[in-house]
Amino acid sequence: MGLELSTIIYIAIAAIVGIGLGIVAATTFLRKRLEKESREVLEEAKEKAEVMKKDKILQAKEKFLQLKSDHEKEIQKKNNEIQKTESKLKQREQNLAQRQEEFNKKQKELDKLRSNLNNQLEIVNTKQQELEKAHAKQVEQLETISGLSAEDAKNQLIESIKDEARTEASSQAKDIIEEAKVNANKEAKKIVIETVQRTAAEHAIENSVSVFNIENDEIKGRIIGREGRNIRALESLTGIEIIIDDSPDAIILSGFDPIRREIARLSLHKLVTDGRIHPARIEEVVAKTTKEIDQEIAETGKRTVIDMGIHGLHHDMVQLLGKMKYRSSYGQNLLQHSKEVANLCATMAAELGLNPKKAKRAGLLHDIGKVAENDQEVPHALMGMKLAQQYNEKDDVANAIGAHHDEAEMETLIAPIVQICDAISGARPGARREVVEAYIQRLNQLEELASQYPGVVKTYAVQAGRELRVIVGAEKVSDADANQLSMDLTKKIQDEMTYPGQIKVTVIRETRAVNYAK
Repeated sequence: MGLELSTIIYIAIAAIVGIGLGIVAATTFLRKRLEKESREVLEEAKEKAEVMKKDKILQAKEKFLQLKSDHEKEIQKKNNEIQKTESKLKQREQNLAQRQEEFNKKQKELDKLRSNLNNQLEIVNTKQQELEKAHAKQVEQLETISGLSAEDAKNQLIESIKDEARTEASSQAKDIIEEAKVNANKEAKKIVIETVQRTAAEHAIENSVSVFNIENDEIKGRIIGREGRNIRALESLTGIEIIIDDSPDAIILSGFDPIRREIARLSLHKLVTDGRIHPARIEEVVAKTTKEIDQEIAETGKRTVIDMGIHGLHHDMVQLLGKMKYRSSYGQNLLQHSKEVANLCATMAAELGLNPKKAKRAGLLHDIGKVAENDQEVPHALMGMKLAQQYNEKDDVANAIGAHHDEAEMETLIAPIVQICDAISGARPGARREVVEAYIQRLNQLEELASQYPGVVKTYAVQAGRELRVIVGAEKVSDADANQLSMDLTKKIQDEMTYPGQIKVTVIRETRAVNYAK
């Protein structure tokens, strides 16, 4: 048993030793194999690295050569530019040298001229001194001969020259003014005359009363009614005073509003024609007539804008145009006046190369503020401009309406055209009636203005105030003074008076000096 155990142990040890030797041998084999493979891999890596190294070196050399080539080209380019710059600089240096040489040459010439001028100046100064001595000697001789000092002679000469210059200046001023009138106003007069001649319009003169003709005086009693009830009803409904007096076959309708007068006149005509005159019938007829007049106003406005070729006008503005038919200004029918101004504006604008349609529109609407219901303290021109702006009229049209009496600043050329044409229409002979008192006052003021000047003997306002004749004393006023008096009077009239058209001022002495105040 003991032998078997030791045998087993021995065998086991032998087996372990054998296994260990086998492991050592295997390990040794594996290490040698690995070392061989490592050497082979290392050799292969070295070969590849060598190949890559050679490639990189070649690439670097090629890159270097390329950069070197580019650098050489850049250097060559810069060298060329430097050479060009050097050539330009050399050329400039040559030009500067040439200019410097020319400058030096001119400087020498100037020095020579300066020297000559200095010599001549010395000669001139010497001669000047000699002339002064000779002049002083001559003055002494003249003083001795004339018995006047040089200062006294100078003063007399100055006064003589002043008088002569004043006379010549007055004469030249007159000639210049006349020439300016002929040349500057020639075209303006031509345009105004052609405009007036080409415009044909109907005109009506109205006042504050209307006359209703009747067949016999018996109708007057029926119109008055029992205890005056009919006439009271008619007056209260129309707002018109009905005057029934001893005038044969006529009844006077008095009122400031032409529309109300027309309503009263038509109502009376219907009542008299119908024969039924009592308060209820009067109220019915007046209401119906008022409605008819409103329709007539609307139709008149529409017909006016159609006849005048005005388009796009607001309905309320058309209604106001219709009301103009029953309004008057200084006895001139407002609608006819506005139509006339519109035609004048269109003609004048066409002559001046402006828009005739806009000018006609502004001329037709320029007095629209007179028929609008507004505060009487507001001027009608500004009220018309406000209405035009309210009803979307163009800015230039609105401005022309507001500026035609200088109550607003003129912004376009249409505005002065409307102002001029309004004056032409108003100043046209027979267009308007003046109040007698104002007319006489204006004539007296004209004569009084002229009488204030010294030397005036008599003054006469003639031709309905269109001409002022001033007679001056021949011994107190010279021809030149007469001309000056004429110009002074025209300026004073322009500054202090208001008048339509123009006033001719004629100063009468031995000669006549005529000017016009416009």
